[in-house]
Parts: sequence; structure tokens; C-alpha cells
Amino acid sequence: MSRDFSREKRLLTPRQFKAVFDSPSGKVPGKNVLLLARNNQLDHPRLGLVIGKKSVKLSVERNRLKRQIRESFRLHQDNLVGWDIVVVARKGLGDLQNAELAHQFGKLWKRLARNKPSPETSTPIGINDSPHA
Repeated sequence: MSRDFSREKRLLTPRQFKAVFDSPSGKVPGKNVLLLARNNQLDHPRLGLVIGKKSVKLSVERNRLKRQIRESFRLHQDNLVGWDIVVVARKGLGDLQNAELAHQFGKLWKRLARNKPSPETSTPIGINDSPHA
């Protein structure tokens, strides 16, 4: 799998976000953040970010968080195949340094990868022989 962060690896429409919010099959709470995930039947994960003004006041901080989270996702995406993921920021997330963010999201991605439903766990990571592909 390529490690890029192309358009196909993003949640783009309100409908895609709504699907994850309405029926998440995985929830991973972290410090100042919540990950919601749902199976997407694709051979790649997709990421959506919800970082509001209410939780992170300054736009430069919101943009920094988005860059850091996207980069962490890009590096860990081979373990997250088959998920649509929405990251919901909470108050205090903007106060973390870049190294802390990278460390925290590394842990969160691992926890989410462990929550993978049973049909996918029998398949080796990186190999997709799903009939939906």
C-alpha cells in the first residue's frame, strides 16, 4: 500500500462523516481526543478530522493539529486498513507538543487496529483478498 494521503483516503462529504458518527463499530478515547471508526469495506483507511474553534481556539493551532494527525495517520495507515476514522478533538489537545501528539496518536492507532472485527483479523496486514476490493 502506498503511504500517501491522497483524496481517496479522506472522508470528504457530510454523508461519510454521518455514517461514522451514527454507527461507529470502534471507539477509542484518548487524552483530549476521541477516535470513532467504522468498517468501510475498502482496501484502505479513510480519515476525517473534527477540530472546532470551541475546543482549539487559535487557527494556527487547529492547522498544526491537522498536519500532525494526518502525518501520524499516513505513517500508520497500513495497520488501519478497512476503517473510516473520525478524530474528534477536545479541549486541551492544542496544548500538546508535536512529539507528544505523535506519541499519543501512535498509541491510539494501535488500539484501534486491535479492535478490528474478526473477519479481517484472519488476513495478514497489507494483503487484501476481500471480495469487495
